[in-house]
Amino acid sequence: MRDFQTAGRSAVYAGNGLCATSHPLAAKVAVQMLEAGGNAVDAAIAAAVLLGFCEPQSTGIGGDCFVLLKPAGVEDIIALNGSGRAPAKLCAQRLRDAGHKTIPPDSVDSITIPGAIDAFCRLSKDWGKLGLKASLAPAIHYAETGIPVAPRVSFDWRANAERLQGAARKYFLTGNKALATGQIFRSPQQAEVLRRIAMEGRAGFYEGEVSQDMVNSLQALGGCHTIDDFAATACEYTTPISADYKGYELVEHPPNGQGATAILINNILSNFDLTTMQPFGAQRAHIEAEAAKLAYDARNRFIADAANTNRLDHMLADETAEKLAALIDPKHAMNNPQKRAGHIHKDTVYLTVVDKDQMAVSLIYSTYYAFGSGLASEKFSVLFQNRGAGFNLTKNHPNEAGGTKRPMHTIIPGMIKQNGRLIMPFGVMGGAYQPNGHARFLTNIADFNMLPQAAIDAPRSFSFDGHMDVERGYSDAVRQKLADMGHDVRIPVAAIGGAQAIRIDHAAGVLIGASDPRKDGCALGY
Repeated sequence: MRDFQTAGRSAVYAGNGLCATSHPLAAKVAVQMLEAGGNAVDAAIAAAVLLGFCEPQSTGIGGDCFVLLKPAGVEDIIALNGSGRAPAKLCAQRLRDAGHKTIPPDSVDSITIPGAIDAFCRLSKDWGKLGLKASLAPAIHYAETGIPVAPRVSFDWRANAERLQGAARKYFLTGNKALATGQIFRSPQQAEVLRRIAMEGRAGFYEGEVSQDMVNSLQALGGCHTIDDFAATACEYTTPISADYKGYELVEHPPNGQGATAILINNILSNFDLTTMQPFGAQRAHIEAEAAKLAYDARNRFIADAANTNRLDHMLADETAEKLAALIDPKHAMNNPQKRAGHIHKDTVYLTVVDKDQMAVSLIYSTYYAFGSGLASEKFSVLFQNRGAGFNLTKNHPNEAGGTKRPMHTIIPGMIKQNGRLIMPFGVMGGAYQPNGHARFLTNIADFNMLPQAAIDAPRSFSFDGHMDVERGYSDAVRQKLADMGHDVRIPVAAIGGAQAIRIDHAAGVLIGASDPRKDGCALGY
């Protein structure tokens, strides 16, 4: 039990349904969908699309999503890959010839076809109860009438406003400035897009006037995108991957997502007894940092479009984790095994919903960088993701940029099972941090017996690309010990990521929601 005389928040308990996400309006709308007779899929779509207007710097209809779904009445988990592909004419050699070593994240070449809308349409059709029109109605309403900018959203908006270019500056700035806390953000142009999707399904986005606006805008910027690229967009169901960690089964998306990285971190950590370490001490942070360095190096070598990822079994093998664990010096930090291919970002939205029938959705949705590519379509203000920056330009690399390929993706929803039953859908936002965040969340629970809210509230550290970010929740003494071990320690400007979770207490028959105070959101139930 938490100390009620210190700062913090209580977990949320509910009997019929619950949503945890990063903005209270989205959580409220999800619960309203459940109360109206919808299921977890209806509620998750409603909340996700609305988040594109609550947090436009983090996500939107020009982005991608990944979903883990546990249907009611069964324990099997289904994965839906809603990530888009590169335009068919994208050519890595052309970019190399132009002198690029990586794909510029603010360029039209970084823009892949949006995949989320196709996934939402498919998800609603296959698993929803109320239909797409009902799920999109809240977002249409609030896009028209407006939403007051929340404090964390304002912080991120101000920090990244300079990334906006061209038409995006007209639609996402006011008086050429970032919107401040409490100012109203409206997007009537995107409301019209959603009306067309509500009436026509995916054709309202990937065909006709909306897709033509996107293609015309991209081609005017020098892009090689075509109407055929949009028309060909299709999500796909895949088989999740999973592994045991001390009696908990961590379930992740397969490539092109980086979920295997989280599993590898946990596999490496299983070779150490974390329970002998202080949960927020230097030793645990050091061992986790070294495990993450090695796992991210493997990610950069192996993970790519599913068709090009050919070493997944090796990456997930216990023997691989044992060999990597043996490389860790308990007292000294190693140099980065390999500089990461790609870029870091911190802007994503995650939500989870569980309904009265214990259908559970774990959904993550992003435009990659803050405000994606910084570029938007001229007429309908669709902000384009820059997910193509997740490719690399190394010749013959599995993740080399190429037409119709999906890039390595950072966004990963998670689920945890125990004794064959789902006990917790969860997710940790924060770009590259996400696999490390999944491992930290699970080890907080498995090794240190933390409840979900405490596991989310706990301070975070992240060693990446030569630096070790250590939140202010750690003591100065711990930071000094880490520096003495050889880590380049710094306090991050922004908090590391954000997390949401719902614990399913099967014995008591209740749902327990946890939501990260690092974001503006909350858990709500009924």
